[in-house]
Amino acid sequence: MRIDVVGDTLCAAVTAAALAQTGHLVTWHLPEGRYWQSLQSDGDGYHEPGLMALIREQIKTNHLTIQAMGDLPGEPSPVVFMALQPGARELAEAVLGWLVQRPGCDLLINQSVFPVGTTEELRQGMEERGEAIPVVCLPDTLQEGRALQGFSRPEHILLGCDDADAERLIREILRPFNRRQDVIQVMRPREAEFAKLAISGMLATRLSFMNDMALLAEELNVDIDVIRQGMGSDPRIGEAYLYAGCGFGGPGFSRDVMNLTDTLRSRRIDAELLEQVLQINERQKEVLFRKFWRHYEGEVSRRRVALWGAAFKPGSDRVDNGPALRLIEALWAQDVEVHVHDPLALPELARWAGDRGPLLLHENSYDAVRDCDALMVVTEWKEYWSPDWEGLKDAMKMPLILDGRNIYDPSYVKSKGLQYYGIGRV
Repeated sequence: MRIDVVGDTLCAAVTAAALAQTGHLVTWHLPEGRYWQSLQSDGDGYHEPGLMALIREQIKTNHLTIQAMGDLPGEPSPVVFMALQPGARELAEAVLGWLVQRPGCDLLINQSVFPVGTTEELRQGMEERGEAIPVVCLPDTLQEGRALQGFSRPEHILLGCDDADAERLIREILRPFNRRQDVIQVMRPREAEFAKLAISGMLATRLSFMNDMALLAEELNVDIDVIRQGMGSDPRIGEAYLYAGCGFGGPGFSRDVMNLTDTLRSRRIDAELLEQVLQINERQKEVLFRKFWRHYEGEVSRRRVALWGAAFKPGSDRVDNGPALRLIEALWAQDVEVHVHDPLALPELARWAGDRGPLLLHENSYDAVRDCDALMVVTEWKEYWSPDWEGLKDAMKMPLILDGRNIYDPSYVKSKGLQYYGIGRV
């Protein structure tokens, strides 16, 4: 089947590559921005495990063609997937205009993270233009770092669809990824959009709850990691998203929670819980700075600090809304010299920093910590899990470890002659 995919989100890239791999002839239309330029120069536009290799493979087999979005010339395919960046409604309107002006599309699948009710608005927009093309919602629930696996072997698929023929067609398209058991949950489009936001809200709530519990654990002299294991063993709770840390970020997670909060407010419904979740998360982004400040009793000016990790999560080159940004700003405000290492995110961090303040970026993690008064672990990249403790101690001016992801054993680190602070650890 011929399929068009429109957008430059990770969801668009994964959708295009995965569908091409199953034999569809996919044309992927990208807006002319960062990802288009990177792919044109044969760069790694998306730092997602396995994705770029699959994209290149499908281009070679002629199952995948990449084009600049431009004015979306030519006749559209029978099925069009639209996975645009948040707020890109003008591009969405351009897609609708293309489908109306050049008939041929039988189904528009909206994967864009827009406000609840957008899919229905898109369908009404088509009808107002004289085209009764079904529009369904397939919310983007992919996680960076395992997006390709999440699409190819999904645990659940939310499908917002109230058209039987459209449901039959999309089930056929997704059949290669829905074989072990039927994981497609069909509901109305606005219900699928809302469910996606509600999932993000629940996960964020669990994280912020655990960060509150970590503060209490420190006061009670108990280890939050032991508490986490005890809670996770209860089947009513489960193990997922119970890790205390220095806050969550990312282009999707934070945005979804804020989107859900705005939706509640727009309907004049009190959003106290989610507002507290966001406030706790913003507070948590400075928790390492507060521990650093207390350790040196406020004498932090002109000290040197290293950050291991700037990406909002391992496996990503994105820093959007990540705790590293808030932490760096707090250090700058106290005239602290900031050194950073990250396997992928240094270019993005440099773009964010711009003229905001001085950053020293390092390609080698041990170069970053040389002569530093503290090391703050912000992103739990695997290469940070088992450092050379003796080499680390020798390189640092003061062997102080501030573990924002609780990836180390406190007693072991202390046995190596380093001082250690985690999140809710003893």
